[in-house]
Amino acid sequence: MTSVDPTVNRADIEVRNPADGRVVGTVPNDSPDIVAAKVRALRAAQPEWEALGPKGRKVWMLRYQDWLIDNAGRIADVVQAETSKPRMDASIEGPAAADIFGFYARRAERFMADRHPTPHSPAVFPKRLAVVYRPYPVVGVITPWNFPFGMPALDIPPALAAGAAVLLKPSEVTPLSGVLLVQGWKEIGAPPVLEVTTGAGGTGAAVVDSVDYVQFTGSTHTGRIIAQRAGELLKPCSLELGGKDAAIVLADADLDRAAHGIAWGGMFNSGQVCISVERVYVEAPVYDDFLAKLTRNVEELRQGQDGDSFRFDVGALATPAQLAVVKRHVDEAVAAGATVVTGGRPTGVGNFFAPTVLVDVDHSMSCIREETFGPTLPVIKVADEAEAIRLANDSEFGLSATVWSGNKTRAARVARQLEVGAVNINDAFSNLFNFTLPMGGWKTSGIGTRFGGAAAVHKYCRSQAITTPRIPTTQKELLWYPYSRRKALFTLGILRSVTSRGLRKFGVSPRGRQ
Repeated sequence: MTSVDPTVNRADIEVRNPADGRVVGTVPNDSPDIVAAKVRALRAAQPEWEALGPKGRKVWMLRYQDWLIDNAGRIADVVQAETSKPRMDASIEGPAAADIFGFYARRAERFMADRHPTPHSPAVFPKRLAVVYRPYPVVGVITPWNFPFGMPALDIPPALAAGAAVLLKPSEVTPLSGVLLVQGWKEIGAPPVLEVTTGAGGTGAAVVDSVDYVQFTGSTHTGRIIAQRAGELLKPCSLELGGKDAAIVLADADLDRAAHGIAWGGMFNSGQVCISVERVYVEAPVYDDFLAKLTRNVEELRQGQDGDSFRFDVGALATPAQLAVVKRHVDEAVAAGATVVTGGRPTGVGNFFAPTVLVDVDHSMSCIREETFGPTLPVIKVADEAEAIRLANDSEFGLSATVWSGNKTRAARVARQLEVGAVNINDAFSNLFNFTLPMGGWKTSGIGTRFGGAAAVHKYCRSQAITTPRIPTTQKELLWYPYSRRKALFTLGILRSVTSRGLRKFGVSPRGRQ
């Protein structure tokens, strides 16, 4: 939560723990002028960073990886203070960041290597072709509050590996982790190509206006605003937006695994994950059995404000506004005929909402149509696989999904019919931890991908085509001036011979022959 009206620039933003409301820190609400000054400094430092090459950048990125490992406890403390996550959830973010920094540091040289396509035709064979990758000078990374350290760590490493400088703008709800992330870069004495700017909506807008490339993760509503502004500026952007991920439980699934996996996939971080399970479709023959298992797993979750003792599984929601969204979805569902199997209400303490399972829901309800981003699992009985696929695709969102089946061939067949950017079979979130895979949404869940092997580095680059003569050159190329009939006939004859089939190569076009 924040004490700042996003339409007004004030000196400081208070950061509060959502479990008890206490102030845990303050950060500046940077003005557009401050943002512009930070971008100018990054732009000035970027050429030297690019000139280091992938090997030189690797040295600093691996030193930072060491810092992340050495400061994992410190990172968890800050994450926990501003999010109230259970210690387990908070402890994951630092090591996960270290993993992805190491991944891109060690592979950047290969990913950034020049590419040499084969000429498509003998007519152009005399040229040696090359595609080289040149980074955008300054990349703006705008991240949400649900994983305040881990989210920026998904986007910053490939941009740095590409040779870009990066300006991080964390959510004003949880800015302290972003400040620490950049502080660590400075503590190792790395080149000044990673900076942070803190503030509310006006600060984020200034980032979009000032940088050369925008990577945004957040709501579909804000993503549309950023895309519109980026379009006005003809500035590239990549957007990972809202989700309403479906889980499909087929009759041949291992129900115990499915019930455990979906409980975790729906309740991890109190359901505040872009790829949280938010809808569950279960084939009729196993519906009752699965529902009983899922309900038992959810009822056994321990919810509360955790210290460093790993006592709790589920924490609080990040803001009162998010708590209100979750409550509205549940209340509207119940009013329309849904049944609460367990949970269904705020606990009355901080921003906690009890882990919830809903049944008797349908696609007219907000808990199915809108992104909830909270600890709720609506469960729907379906007649068969075809109905499950149809309902799963009946959404404006298309981020990811899960399929649970004992038959991998069947599960893969279902996966390939789902209109989403990623599908996990018999698992949840596994695509998030495999950095060689693209992560991006379809439909209103986004544009482009956040990472995915070499593509994640290349997206922060401009491709440059270079041609070089393979053979000694003459004073003039064949197509150069002056034109003449003789030159035209010779040139067109060559083009015809390399582009035509059969007798057409020789200027013959027999009637009726192809």
